[in-house]
Amino acid sequence: MKFPIFAALTLAVASAYPSAAVAQSNEELLKELRALRDRVNQLEERLKANEAKPAAPAAAAAGQWGMTPQQAQDFNRIAVKTEALEDSMEAFGLKNLKISGYMDPSYIYNRNQNRAGFQFLNNVANGGYHYDNSYIGTVALDLLKETEGGTRWHLTLSPNRGTDAVIGNGSVIQEASVSIPLGDLQTRLIAGHMPDWSGYEMLQPTLNKLVTHNLLFDFTLPTAYTGAGLELTSGKWITKAVLANLNASMLPAGEKSPVIAYRVDYAKGEFDGFGFAGVHGKAANGIGGTGSTMLNLFEVDGYYIRGDWTMQGQVSYGGQKQASISPNPDTGALRNSEWWGLSGLLAYKINPRFETVGRFDYLKNSKNGGGLLGFGADARNGIGPTMTGRDGDTGDLLLTDTERGANRMALALGINYLYDLNTTFKLEYRYDRADRSVFELVKDGSFSKSNNLLGASVVVKF
Repeated sequence: MKFPIFAALTLAVASAYPSAAVAQSNEELLKELRALRDRVNQLEERLKANEAKPAAPAAAAAGQWGMTPQQAQDFNRIAVKTEALEDSMEAFGLKNLKISGYMDPSYIYNRNQNRAGFQFLNNVANGGYHYDNSYIGTVALDLLKETEGGTRWHLTLSPNRGTDAVIGNGSVIQEASVSIPLGDLQTRLIAGHMPDWSGYEMLQPTLNKLVTHNLLFDFTLPTAYTGAGLELTSGKWITKAVLANLNASMLPAGEKSPVIAYRVDYAKGEFDGFGFAGVHGKAANGIGGTGSTMLNLFEVDGYYIRGDWTMQGQVSYGGQKQASISPNPDTGALRNSEWWGLSGLLAYKINPRFETVGRFDYLKNSKNGGGLLGFGADARNGIGPTMTGRDGDTGDLLLTDTERGANRMALALGINYLYDLNTTFKLEYRYDRADRSVFELVKDGSFSKSNNLLGASVVVKF
């Protein structure tokens, strides 16, 4: 019986430590193996001696694991209470339920809008969606429940600032989705109302290093999908694809075609990765009352973190039929819009609490007078041809050089202070510029090529 054990140990040592076996002489290795054999023999003798002892009496068994009888009773009471708590949590639906949330009361100063003040839970219906309100000043409650079978139930509520409020339905829903495993946890059916997954920036202020969002996030990406599809995980790759209504919980009468939206991510690890996403299909067109027209969007984004440095970037391309601001000057027919843009962010941690952030965005939108995803001429966002004033009767913008839209850029500089693990203070200065006079100065009604913005917020999460 001893020889097989000794032989097995010899093979194990030789296979586990080949470099050591080469380095030592045969004589030294033989000595070590003999010593190991002796220790194994001693262990076998002790095991035989223990097996020969009579069984312990029942009274001694009560003090198992070195506990006294009183300690064993206390242990049993704790075990019973723990099981009761687990049963109670399961009965009330609290088992595998994660509740989290965040809020970010903010202060925004916009020079051209002649506005400065606190911003929190402002209704999107009051003035629409702009880069200086975006998803700034919001609160959200997130509930994620996972069943024993692996199905995930996800609901996020966000009054006035959620995705459903932004696209015009006015409800508090930001996300309401299910993820159901099909055979294994790596293949899932996903369905419901889901925020768009494009770009390196996210809706949540907890995942956005600055107060405002980049130009591509605000003007070239969808808001949400309502539909169903699949999520596949294979090693370091994650793929999601859905057939869905774009920015609508229900399609209007006469519309029957959903879009196809997809995203593919590759993560080498926690600190670097990339992804790409696309949307193709008919989407609402706000130009000329044309209903829905063909839309194509595509973007690539990535991140890289090393030590105190963080880099994020995105490149996007998009176009929509009959969605440009300026019609054909000869026929009056609506023309196609087209744009491309890029965004890059660089952050550096001065120390574990202070982080400096810089972001630069560029958006080329000159074709046919401009026009972005759902946006026409807009003197607050700086979209469209050169603007000279407003019609005295209708208030409509007066446009010149209508064949060419403004190309936009934005530079944002900020600093973050991590007060504790749940609280972050943010401060940002942002400079927006266009190559056309497209920013309205509300104070005197004139138009400028640039604008300045200051933002501050406190982000609290749990």
